[in-house]
Amino acid sequence: MDNKVRVIAGAYKGLTLSVLDANGLRPTTDRARESLFNLIQNKVVNAKVLDLFAGSAILGLEALSRGAKEATFVELNKDTFSLIKEEFLKHKIKNCEIINKDALSFLQETKDKFDLIFLDPPYQSDLLEKALDIILKRDLIYDDSILYVEYQSQLNKSFKGLELINEQKFGQIKFAFYKKSSFLF
Repeated sequence: MDNKVRVIAGAYKGLTLSVLDANGLRPTTDRARESLFNLIQNKVVNAKVLDLFAGSAILGLEALSRGAKEATFVELNKDTFSLIKEEFLKHKIKNCEIINKDALSFLQETKDKFDLIFLDPPYQSDLLEKALDIILKRDLIYDDSILYVEYQSQLNKSFKGLELINEQKFGQIKFAFYKKSSFLF
């Protein structure tokens, strides 16, 4: 296991985490993360963050590093979950909770609302649409919350109840920011 991700800014700048070489795990690149956090920096400070399909946990950790108040990391894969927990303990990462659970089950059960949610599920699944549906139906975000969504670059996505704020393409991926739609359906 020589895969690593590095925090690029903030309190944990330069910290590296080990990442498993797991099927479907694609940590967001430094360049893409720099761009995405430049776009949402004012939404990160003091935010309550959810890194839903945590994987490497780098998105939520980058948010904590840049001033998020707290972060919840949800990861189903037991080995990936254990590594995240081990790395966070080793580096004394604070103000976070790491949960080993199916993302959709977590969304169905949580009583929390979030200011910023990172959604980067496996590309060949319908988990993104299902997760967004639960988030909206259960009202897990505020009117000004931001949803970060990552998907394959050749796709164009739209989601009922959400409006696109910004979309960027980085090689084989696209990331986009959405918020609750101001239109009533």
